[in-house]
Amino acid sequence: MTDDRQRLAATFDSAADLYQQARPEYPQQLFDTLVEVAGLQPGDRLLEVGCATGKATLPLARRGYRITCIEIGAELAAAARGNLADFAHVDVVESAYDADGYLRLLDTFSGHIAMEPWQRDRLYGEIRRRLGQRVDGRLRRHWGAVLQVARRGDTARVP
Repeated sequence: MTDDRQRLAATFDSAADLYQQARPEYPQQLFDTLVEVAGLQPGDRLLEVGCATGKATLPLARRGYRITCIEIGAELAAAARGNLADFAHVDVVESAYDADGYLRLLDTFSGHIAMEPWQRDRLYGEIRRRLGQRVDGRLRRHWGAVLQVARRGDTARVP
């Protein structure tokens, strides 16, 4: 992470006390649409990346979803835990993509699994070395996601 990004991340985390109060609520229609499009049922498991104080998590928790939230900011994660304390089915994890986390992620990709052990060891050693040279030792990996919802044609549609 660049120095500017680190500074911004730290300032965002410092606003944890104000975040829940000052930010507007998300419209209920947003959650209604999410539930309908994704075909969610109470008790389904959800993953929320970057939950901040749990502002968007609360409406989903109230609907009975089992949610794992990941938040990089310590203050934001603590605020989320407090805001979601009444929901035993919600877990807030404070985490970032450090070298160990990144290497665990790489161990889930076929190309890395198929590498000869000496190749993987050499690659992972170099990744650890380079991340160790960074001020915060972290890596930012960009992800894209596509949500596709399908319904079997031979089942009755629930109103």
